[in-house]
Amino acid sequence: MTETFNSRYVLFLACTAALGGLLFGFDIAIITGAGPFLIREFSLSDLGLGWAFSSLLFGCVLGSFLAGRFTGRYGRKKLLVIVGVSFAVTSIATASSTGFPSFVIARFLGGLAVGAVSLLSPMYAAEVSPPAVRGRVGALYQMSIVTGILVSYGVNYLLRNTGTNNWRWMFLSGVAPSAVFLLLIALAPESPRFLAMNGRVREAFLLLERIGGTNAAQIQIAEITATMHTESKPWRGLLRPGVRRALAVSAGLAILIHVSGINTIVDYAPSIFQSAGWKIEGALASTILVGVTEFLFTIVSFWMIDRFGRKPLYIVGSFGMALCLFLLLTAVLTGRFHGAVVLMLILSYLAFFCACIGPVFWTLVPEIFPNDVRGLAMTVPVLTQWVANAFVVLLFPFAFHVIGKSFTFGFLAVMALAQGIFTWRLVPETRNKALEEMEGHWTASIGAVAAPSD
Repeated sequence: MTETFNSRYVLFLACTAALGGLLFGFDIAIITGAGPFLIREFSLSDLGLGWAFSSLLFGCVLGSFLAGRFTGRYGRKKLLVIVGVSFAVTSIATASSTGFPSFVIARFLGGLAVGAVSLLSPMYAAEVSPPAVRGRVGALYQMSIVTGILVSYGVNYLLRNTGTNNWRWMFLSGVAPSAVFLLLIALAPESPRFLAMNGRVREAFLLLERIGGTNAAQIQIAEITATMHTESKPWRGLLRPGVRRALAVSAGLAILIHVSGINTIVDYAPSIFQSAGWKIEGALASTILVGVTEFLFTIVSFWMIDRFGRKPLYIVGSFGMALCLFLLLTAVLTGRFHGAVVLMLILSYLAFFCACIGPVFWTLVPEIFPNDVRGLAMTVPVLTQWVANAFVVLLFPFAFHVIGKSFTFGFLAVMALAQGIFTWRLVPETRNKALEEMEGHWTASIGAVAAPSD
């Protein structure tokens, strides 16, 4: 039986949630083009540059924790409004920095908003999306992230020759997308699952009815209420056997997605291209190709994610990324680490990530947790991925320039390979499954592991 739903309204809700991803991508990547100018402005060492890039990411750790802690109390929408305001304010504060300490503090505070939106937006998208298109909605969120990255690269390139304060204008430009996000989220409703779990069942039913019709709304309300555990201490819900296993798998994915190198490539692309012989002008121009590649191959994921499922894409993407990184290692060892070769391999690596990994991660993680603990449970993979991200980005300049390119690319390649094996062995397929089904899957899988094999 084909699932029917209000496609226009679902698209509006999905785009609203996904615009949070645009702010995410923009704020993460705007420093990419500013980096070479920050080195000059603040006389930064390799570790100083690492702090400039990673200060936002350490803020993301705290931001994701706070969002998970308060989303069950205040709801998804209210927190997303606060996030939008925070993006605008911290963009202004970063652009106005008078020294490196104030710059790091402003970026850290901006990270609170990025960390929060990384948890709230995919959660909101999953909770307002019919199962038949939830994968494409997740892919839309990832496409919004790479759109934000592409926009930031374009802004960086356009502002590169605007004087000694060009980096300030780069950060200040973040106010514009923040204003658009605030307008859309003001028009959007609260999540139906939050409404139902807070006693507003009639409002939740009317919203679900508008999304998918009366029959679908009745079924979903029944499923939501059936999976609502009434515990006085919500954290205890994370100790249920099925939830514990889901948390462990999600944390593993969260670590591997970053130790396999994606944000080092996104953030330090100009530095990598300069080390391969490009001048600063050409290195910044090449980041446009990076952004376009990310955008185009995220579109490819729209076609694949609900057709082939989450798990097969993740495995193919991981092994493809590993191959590209091993070839970069080979280029270093054979003295062929220069211009066109490096650019081709970097773009191939990004193609595998954006078509197979990025959309699946942000779709899969909210899908694997039960309704009543989703907000709290999401803090584990989101917080974990930000910690991994922060340390990788902090240490990359030192590893790349001091320890060496061969060690750096070799380590990332092994981690990408490990990601593929981890997914093959432990990650479930969630395509076309109702969100309410997943705890039963994890509990059953525990029984299957415990049972003796024939």
